[in-house]
Amino acid sequence: MLVQQILKSKAVGGVFTVKPGMSVREAAEVLAEKRIGGLVVSSDGETPEGILSERDIVRTLASQGPTCLDQKVSALMTPDPKCCQPEDSVESVLRRMTDGRFRHMPVTEGGKLVGIVTIGDAVAARLSQLSMEKDALEGMIMGH
Repeated sequence: MLVQQILKSKAVGGVFTVKPGMSVREAAEVLAEKRIGGLVVSSDGETPEGILSERDIVRTLASQGPTCLDQKVSALMTPDPKCCQPEDSVESVLRRMTDGRFRHMPVTEGGKLVGIVTIGDAVAARLSQLSMEKDALEGMIMGH
């Protein structure tokens, strides 16, 4: 299965981005409103410059207190996010996410943002693929 298949199956709405100069408080409001766990940080809405996740905010809250909410997104984001392309396999994306210990991966084409894949998306796609393979093997064994 390929990343482009995950993107086609995801709900329409695109990728939510925030600018690096936005306050962390405003970004947290976007996360809560959209019910998502991460935002792509981009000055132009097309080129991924970073990722800001709920975890980034919580970790900084724990160490710095609530004043961190007044900081800029650029201060908390993970810069230079690892990206994938639509033609990448789900298995390779899962491996990269697991090895890098991150849960959100922007999808780019020609350096431009075209989507985002979460570890939940990738796991669900892989489980679906494994289920289809199992059903096909059982069918072959039973002569169907």
